[in-house]
Amino acid sequence: MRLPRLPLQYLAAFRAAALHQNLRAASEELNLTHSAVSQQIRALEVQLGFPVFDRQGRRVVLNAAGGALLRAVERAYQELDQGLRAATAAHGIEQRSLRVTVLPSFAQRWLLPRLGRWHALHPEVTLEIEATARLVDLEREKFDIALRQGLGPWPGVDSEPLFDLSMLPVASPALAHQLIGQPLEALAQAPLLGDPGQWEDWFAQAGLRRQVVPVAIFNDFGILLQAAEQGMGVGLTRELLAADALLDGRLVRVAPRQAMLKEPQRYHIVYRPGARHEPAVGAFIDWLHEETAQSRAALDGARTCLSTGRVTMPETAPADR
Repeated sequence: MRLPRLPLQYLAAFRAAALHQNLRAASEELNLTHSAVSQQIRALEVQLGFPVFDRQGRRVVLNAAGGALLRAVERAYQELDQGLRAATAAHGIEQRSLRVTVLPSFAQRWLLPRLGRWHALHPEVTLEIEATARLVDLEREKFDIALRQGLGPWPGVDSEPLFDLSMLPVASPALAHQLIGQPLEALAQAPLLGDPGQWEDWFAQAGLRRQVVPVAIFNDFGILLQAAEQGMGVGLTRELLAADALLDGRLVRVAPRQAMLKEPQRYHIVYRPGARHEPAVGAFIDWLHEETAQSRAALDGARTCLSTGRVTMPETAPADR
């Protein structure tokens, strides 16, 4: 049987509706009326000779045939996007902007203070950064790079690890000095900031079983670190997010780092398949690796603040970078 030739606008309407599962949202993305999107999908189904959606109230849900078609359409869109980028590069036009999505805490506490160094190296590249905890679709939303927390890999994208998610209790110098010479149990009695389950896991790995009732819980590590800097309590945080505050003395370690075995273990750099070879994308990824290596080396050079069973503190003068 000869397959029908499908107008591209039908496939665009189908793809948008399939991804949103809602015709109104699809119409907004395509800048069309709700009626136009509905008509194009019905015309598509007429040409195919079978439905691709099941209608469930205001939702449109892919059936088996629609799912098979969407997978093919997504592959075609990826190949078309790669072809356009290759044609642009062949014409001698370099990418002048990068769209990057990162977690807000990472953007605030680590990335932002270093962007000046990136700009000095690559003043020709404009960065468009979206700080969000939302998991974005790189292809559909036209992002070049994402920083994701998890085990990986993820289907449909390439990824590489950036850094491990070791956890570290930190406090302001004034609060930290109150723990000098005290047993580890004293840390459990101190005002604690952060998720109680994470604290209990951390104490268990340190050899202490303790139920934790924190004085405050935050949904963002950037806010947690601000509270710790202001002396509100001891915060349990990703070490790299606290790097600058640890190195300039705003925060002090009150225990060695520990991996959280029950949590996803790494931050990953995620990008479209093949995008690593694009000059701007590759340069930014390499720069991220270089900067995290420098942060890790500086943190490893600082003294650990916990001896066996007892809390001991270093001098609080800023460490050399």
